[in-house]
Amino acid sequence: MNALDEVTESFSRLPGIGKKSAARIANHLLKTDQSFLNRFASQIQTLQQKIKPCSICGSWTENDPCPICSDTSRERNTICVVEQPQDVATIENSHEYKGLFHVLGGVINPLEGIGPNQIRLASLVERVKTENIQEVILATNPTIEGDTTALYIQRLLAESNVKITRLASGLPVGGDLEYADKLTLARSFRGRISL
Repeated sequence: MNALDEVTESFSRLPGIGKKSAARIANHLLKTDQSFLNRFASQIQTLQQKIKPCSICGSWTENDPCPICSDTSRERNTICVVEQPQDVATIENSHEYKGLFHVLGGVINPLEGIGPNQIRLASLVERVKTENIQEVILATNPTIEGDTTALYIQRLLAESNVKITRLASGLPVGGDLEYADKLTLARSFRGRISL
């Protein structure tokens, strides 16, 4: 295996990049100027040293606490619970939510050996108790594991007198009923709203 094959293999291990895309990236890098390659290599090499989880919410940050937790203009009585740090960026890009976040770092998945103690549930319960939280928005993915985790959190916080909501799920804007799967349609009917 030569150096080009090794780089291609490394890129193909990244999520969403197959063998062909990895080969295109590697070949592109061969034609790129050396200063870009040096900067890119340095950025990758120092990424884990510079970016850490926020000590409060668990989102990726360079400064602890993160800019969201440090922002006093945010609604400090609402926490949106997400699975992974990248979910925070996705929700932030919508510009619809102005509260705080809590990153679980995964979901309950017994088949993978991930139980409630392997994700950040204890710190969520502590935040709800100590930060005067009035609403917890469960924004886990609409998968079996995401739903299981949301249900577990709902039961965990049942006696805390906090309002617990779940993000709506159903038909996407511009979608056709003809192409919707049964589960999506079922969720759409359960989550319907009055007009």
